Amino acid sequence: MRVHIADHPLITHKLSVLRDVATPSPVFRQLVDELMTLLAYEATRDVRVDKIQVTTPVAVTDGVKLSHPRPIVVPILRAGLGMLDGMMKLLPTAQVGFLGIKRNEETLQPVVYANRLPDDLTGRQVYIIDPMLATGGTLIDSINFVFERGATDVTAICLIGSPEGVAAVEQHVHGKAVKLVLGSLDEKLNEKGYIVPGLGDAGDRLYGTVD
Repeated sequence: MRVHIADHPLITHKLSVLRDVATPSPVFRQLVDELMTLLAYEATRDVRVDKIQVTTPVAVTDGVKLSHPRPIVVPILRAGLGMLDGMMKLLPTAQVGFLGIKRNEETLQPVVYANRLPDDLTGRQVYIIDPMLATGGTLIDSINFVFERGATDVTAICLIGSPEGVAAVEQHVHGKAVKLVLGSLDEKLNEKGYIVPGLGDAGDRLYGTVD
């Protein structure tokens, strides 16, 4: 697995404001959107393209266009929805799918409660987006889900991640074509499984469901 931590002052600046407990939901949503666009730029460096010729007002020149089938962007419900617009600004012709996964509290097995993805993802580049990579469980289950449907090239984009989560994903996907793009690799997980220093619950802060 390739891990890329986007080391850019604008990303660090926006993350600093995002982390602040005093940042209100409207500003938080705007910052997530802006951060996603910056991270998408890094994440799409390997997007597949075909060579074409373009006629300019002066001459004919070589160019590229996105290959078919188009990439598919998969936000993980619910917090991943807050990252979708920022991603689509760079990939407006990409297909969008949705995936919701939770753990059965008794069996600890992943349960898919929402799925709007093609049954066959063969030959597709898949971009999974979720703000937080904490324990890695949700991302691992999501990667499994798309690989089971034929995907062979997956990029996961998260605003922040923990060393524990990165290690768990890396161990699980060993040998598969997976790339992980992070805005920040934080210090650790605490005893409750929250990223430290983190930014709290991204879904709650995005949608204003905290006191």
